[in-house]
Amino acid sequence: MAVFALLSLLCLTGGASSSAAPGAPGSPAPAAAQVMVATIAAPITPVTADYLDSVIERAEEEKAALLVVELDTPGGLDTAMRQMVQAILKSKVPVAVFVYPSGARAASAGVLITLAADIAAMAPGTNIGAAHPVNVGGGAMDNTMSRKVENDAAAYARSLATQSGRNADWAESAVRESASLSAKDALDKKVIDLVVSDLPGLLARLDGREVRKDGSVLVIRAREAQVTRVPMGLRHRVLASLADPTIAYILLMIGIYGIYFELSSPGAVLPGVIGGISLLLGFYALQTLSANYAGFLLILLSLLLFFLELKIQSHGALAIGGIIAMILGSLMLFRQSADPFLRISWPVLIGMIALTAVFFGVVISLAVRSQFRKPSTGSEGMVGETGEAATDIDGKGKVFVLGELWDAASDRPVRKGEPVTVKAVRGMTLLVEPGRPGNEESIGR
Repeated sequence: MAVFALLSLLCLTGGASSSAAPGAPGSPAPAAAQVMVATIAAPITPVTADYLDSVIERAEEEKAALLVVELDTPGGLDTAMRQMVQAILKSKVPVAVFVYPSGARAASAGVLITLAADIAAMAPGTNIGAAHPVNVGGGAMDNTMSRKVENDAAAYARSLATQSGRNADWAESAVRESASLSAKDALDKKVIDLVVSDLPGLLARLDGREVRKDGSVLVIRAREAQVTRVPMGLRHRVLASLADPTIAYILLMIGIYGIYFELSSPGAVLPGVIGGISLLLGFYALQTLSANYAGFLLILLSLLLFFLELKIQSHGALAIGGIIAMILGSLMLFRQSADPFLRISWPVLIGMIALTAVFFGVVISLAVRSQFRKPSTGSEGMVGETGEAATDIDGKGKVFVLGELWDAASDRPVRKGEPVTVKAVRGMTLLVEPGRPGNEESIGR
């Protein structure tokens, strides 16, 4: 019995040792490396910065071997760009920025994001450069401020290029001189590390490459890695749609119209609800895009002037002032000479101004005309109407006016059946005179 127990124990021990042996049949295969891919094909805004933060956080949680950022951007906001650069530098996972696909670009803020990456790669037919800073919130900067901004951006670009071992002189010229390079030239000038045609080619080239992060050296295992794409979620897609000057402008105008209708017709509710929501979304978009609030205030002033025109008879002076304020505010809201993605679409801008001018022009003209229109109801509406004498009128009598029999009085005698014209109304009595308006013969009889 003791021998049987000893043999059983030896078998169990041997079985445990066998299952733990690496490479033994039945042992679990080691987990494959994971490569995460994020796509940024949009201007650099707080939304794209928040999206990259979330992807890096997920890559760190899942211990990905590499994060690839496919980049195609015309540039963007300095604050959002710096947030993305900091996220890349602090990432515990190696980050490769891949300017992709062919025809894509890493312009303006995209240059500094590419320089900050652990690996910078470009597809054939792409370009990088033109990172000179511009003021997106209004008029041109004065010389002193312009030099300060330019020097700050140039030093930042040089610092990033030096840290990543890339061409610091070109990085500075991209800021100061808006220099640009094709993919091949960027590789020759050591601005980037690789030129590859697609993602599989990039992963094959990066397999076994060493990257230094936080003082330690990481070896990228990407050839057999599982590729996981992390697209923008619904929240980021909605917010990214709002971060468009044209959309922001339309939302702002819808909000102003809605609030105007609610104030003009209290109790309608729906215009106020839609206007309020649109106005808040417009405010969010303006904050995201660093809009010029002087332009926004001019647009609000135009609304106030239009509203006052309905209450105060200025003979169109307030309406003209409102149209001028709206035109100036719309032009100032976003600088029209900045990067294309920070411009309001000219057709939308002109169309909205024209629509507003026509709408308020019609409303104001109707309001003015109503002030001079002859009353059509009540006792005032009877003045000027014509009728027929129902009886002889010698001081007093009866007349038919508008199909009704009225008491009438006249300074001159009127025979039964003669036409009469109402000159005034006194209580329930019509003051009439013989004849019709413009008929001198009948009046003189």
